[in-house]
Amino acid sequence: VADYAKNLNAFVEEKCDLIIPVGFFLTDDTKKVAEANPDAKFSIVDVSFDPVIPNVLGQVFQTDEAAFLAGYLAAGMTKTGKVGTFGGFPIPTVTIFMDGFARGVAYYNEKNGTTVEVLGWDPANPDAGLFSSSFDDQTKGKELGNSLMDEGADIIMPVAGPVGLGTAAAVKERGNAYIIGVDSDWALTNPDIADVILTSVMKLMDATVLASVQQVVDGTFAGGITVGTLDNKGVGLGTINAAVPAELKTATEALIPSIVDGTIKLGEAFAIAK
Repeated sequence: VADYAKNLNAFVEEKCDLIIPVGFFLTDDTKKVAEANPDAKFSIVDVSFDPVIPNVLGQVFQTDEAAFLAGYLAAGMTKTGKVGTFGGFPIPTVTIFMDGFARGVAYYNEKNGTTVEVLGWDPANPDAGLFSSSFDDQTKGKELGNSLMDEGADIIMPVAGPVGLGTAAAVKERGNAYIIGVDSDWALTNPDIADVILTSVMKLMDATVLASVQQVVDGTFAGGITVGTLDNKGVGLGTINAAVPAELKTATEALIPSIVDGTIKLGEAFAIAK
């Protein structure tokens, strides 16, 4: 049993100026501990509360913006005309990646007259999404990776934490395929498989953590959210594989202003109110 509440209460007792819980699974305990200790300040990563809890600032990420770029890039790199994705569980912090990725592929098709297919996620039918039902079972990740490659996908974006390392192992073994990392820059954190990592869709938590800490320092801390976006460099792509042609890399990066100003539309269901 996770000691989330115990650890949060320990930080409260130590009178920490700011407590930063990380992740969806700390949602309930953060709410309970924060409400029981209204003078303590919390800034939880990947969670927002509605209604707002006055002493909790959520750090959330418009990751579909960066995933859109990854989808566009993948569509430009596939040789089979099929790319794939799967999530750990069907929760918003996971499916937002998958949705942005699929929309990026669709945009590439629209602009280039191609018909690249996305396996594992359809924005029009989210209930049919592909999930591992785990964030740690690398064997499951390998199985799903092999299954997607068997179906023809040569680029796969697993949104399932360490499960994705199992997928990366499958890609590395089979060859002729790429993986897209999530959350951090997988080419840096997993250098032994950097050659099969096309890029990574990153949550740049340093931007949102800094914003939270700054509020405490400035005396302006309040409940609500701080949002990581392409515009404030709270999300973005990691290292782009050297195999990507310069023209495709440039075309992908050129999409950023249109995503930021809203010219390129992303999924309304995932839009985070700023």
